[in-house]
Amino acid sequence: MLENNSVGIVVAQCAHFDTPLTLKSGAVLPAFDLTYETYGTLNHDKSNAVLICHALSGTHHVAGKYSENDKYPGWWDNLVGPNKPLDTNKFFVIGVNNLGGCHGSTGSVSVNPVTGKPWGSTFPIVTVEDWVNSQARLLDFLGIPTLAAVIGGSLGGMQALQWTLAFPNRVRHALVIASAPNLTAQNMAFNEVARQAIITDPEFHGGDYYAHNTVPRRGLRIARMLGHITYLSDDAMGAKFGRKLKSNIQYSFDAEFEMESYLRYQGDKFAGEFDANTYLRMTRALDYYDPALPFNGDLSAALKQAKAQFLVVSFTSDWRFSPARSREIVKALLDNELTVSYAEVTAAHGHDAFLMPDAHYHNILRTYLSNIEIGGNDAK
Repeated sequence: MLENNSVGIVVAQCAHFDTPLTLKSGAVLPAFDLTYETYGTLNHDKSNAVLICHALSGTHHVAGKYSENDKYPGWWDNLVGPNKPLDTNKFFVIGVNNLGGCHGSTGSVSVNPVTGKPWGSTFPIVTVEDWVNSQARLLDFLGIPTLAAVIGGSLGGMQALQWTLAFPNRVRHALVIASAPNLTAQNMAFNEVARQAIITDPEFHGGDYYAHNTVPRRGLRIARMLGHITYLSDDAMGAKFGRKLKSNIQYSFDAEFEMESYLRYQGDKFAGEFDANTYLRMTRALDYYDPALPFNGDLSAALKQAKAQFLVVSFTSDWRFSPARSREIVKALLDNELTVSYAEVTAAHGHDAFLMPDAHYHNILRTYLSNIEIGGNDAK
């Protein structure tokens, strides 16, 4: 059943680009596709467009369902829709699968037109900067000169921040949620362990497992289990699972605790849905992003070119992207006398809190978004 405030049944679309895209690494994609979805109506002066940037394992499917019988709506469905915080009665919302993804956009699973085979290991490393540049191409394709806002959580927040630096005149507001200006050494370490779990899986075959009709399932499973632990807070895990047993102790290495069973389920589910080469590239993009690097680590200098207004949101229990990292962004923005609002939300869910329908958090977003001025509401 569809909720009254759902965007309803949605259909994914694909945009093809023949103009080559030069990546930050120097590699060149001669052509590429981006899969996307839109919700709401673009107004006459095209001033109400909002771009949502997804996190590591996210997709273009942000809201709505693909059929009446679809069990699961888009990953941010609690946020996007008629009369929801990101109100599609007001905004034209765009969700896009990042370049290098495995849900329709060109990536390792796509066919390389030169070889006629999947790109596999030969698909180049992509960065946050590359994603933003390709997203700008999508806006050109849709005929949208500027964004009312760009929104993202976690890795998506890095993209939102990068939008204000790469295209300062094309975005009026940026909502950077549960994010950071770069990764800490500990975060990079988690990513490396996850990648090694995949790369050392015997079924990985150097990234060309497609040709062997295999999937590095064990590596993906472990990578997801590790990541999932870091997305939750200790309190959230304790409240949900504690030390609960599935049954009497069997004195074995089977999943005897409910927490073990949950992690194995999440790992198996992810390994059946996500592409290993995509996971490697998404985590590497996280590692590489650091807008302050060309400025000798001076974030204030890096953000000097930004012109947008900002809402920065963090969560008290998020230890992977802690509030202190969000405050670094706020300080650098204030150093440049930019307009910035900051909210530190008390929440128990850890990093995953940005995905939850927390009333306080949603009211913050609703209030900010409702104050964004747009032009006429007539249809395109």
